[in-house]
Amino acid sequence: MRGNLVTRHLFGTDGIRGTANTYPMTAETALRLAAAAGRFFRRDASPGHRVVIGKDTRRSGYMIENALTAGFLSTGMDVVLLGPIPTPAVGMLTHSMRADVGVMITASHNPHHDNGIKFFAPDGYKLSDAAEMEIEALFANDVELCLPENIGRANRIESAIGRYVEAAKATFPTGKRLDGLKVVIDCANGAAYRTAPEVLWELGAEVIAIGVQPNGYNINKGVGSTAPNAAVDAVLQHGADIGICLDGDADRIAIIDEKGQIADGDQLMGLIATRWAKSGELRGGALVATVMSNLGLERWLGSQGIGLHRTNVGDRYVVDAMRQGGFNLGGEQSGHIVMSDYATTGDGLLAGLQFLAAMVESSRLASELANVFSPCPQILKNVRFSEGKAPLEVASVQSAIQDAETSLLGKGRLVIRKSGTEPLIRVMVEAEDETLLNAVAETVSQAVQDAT
Repeated sequence: MRGNLVTRHLFGTDGIRGTANTYPMTAETALRLAAAAGRFFRRDASPGHRVVIGKDTRRSGYMIENALTAGFLSTGMDVVLLGPIPTPAVGMLTHSMRADVGVMITASHNPHHDNGIKFFAPDGYKLSDAAEMEIEALFANDVELCLPENIGRANRIESAIGRYVEAAKATFPTGKRLDGLKVVIDCANGAAYRTAPEVLWELGAEVIAIGVQPNGYNINKGVGSTAPNAAVDAVLQHGADIGICLDGDADRIAIIDEKGQIADGDQLMGLIATRWAKSGELRGGALVATVMSNLGLERWLGSQGIGLHRTNVGDRYVVDAMRQGGFNLGGEQSGHIVMSDYATTGDGLLAGLQFLAAMVESSRLASELANVFSPCPQILKNVRFSEGKAPLEVASVQSAIQDAETSLLGKGRLVIRKSGTEPLIRVMVEAEDETLLNAVAETVSQAVQDAT
């Protein structure tokens, strides 16, 4: 299988992502990529090598799924198709089914016209940078195909959802139930549209499910963790005790209290870290979060004797730091919550169950638990740029950033980064002085805009 040489940047911060039917998210690329990954993971000619493939509910998932299947089969890998299922379930099933590799077809919180491919290693964790680079090197050259008699077989299993449902329920405190709680669950018309309502119902909750009618085009459209107003309306309309919003592949969460107020990942991490520290479950005495997490979270944790270790943006970097440091809790402000005692990657449903457990065990309202700390004023601006542009390399932008950092010295923080999943420059500013906050955010964002 031959292809042209490609750059060594096929993989982004969370797998490969792009517009469906446009490079790199084409059937041809998916087929070649799967062949390269199959060759990488099938290092010998022995039989029994296996890949599990899950997906969310995008129409383009059918195309990518079939292309990946063909690529893996051509290198002698057997393929197990899981169908629509949350990303964390793929990590879990990769490990529990003794697969050589797992694949999730998803563009997470992006709109339906995008899609992506995430890989999981045999241990259920996302691939290292080194492994991704080796796969890229194979992708860029000839991939040795297997002999005709060694071509793999594919089959679809129906038990994947049931396995994940049972695993999710097992994370809830033994002997506890959700009886008497009315829960709105927003599945973003995505991968958890069957699993999340089922878990909550089996645990005894009265479930109001929205975002559970996927049609291939409505994933994340006006619903889910990136568009939580639909769930806010549902909570208020039904008098629910809590709302839980997941994104398209269910690896992130937003919490809505009974008053309709939205709590982000920082508040949820603060709650879980505090509870686990008191019960002796928080390993390493610290939480791992990214540079985007609010300064208020850091101050709160410090007041509780809990440390905070910051990483680059991306749940894979959070997980790497957790594994290296022996920590069992980490995540991102955006709602990726990683609890390594239960999952190998962010899992929005499991994080929601932790919040519900706190409600059950404390008999407190969601609003009393969702405001753990007072956040430091923060502004996040997203500036879209054209393909081929590199605004952060422009002298005027670098000068604006330097001036902003000088003005914030000792008064706040400035974090600027290029998104790994979209053509965006993200500008985050924190400062107690809101005049300074707004001025810095506007000046830097405008400088980036002018350079695009």
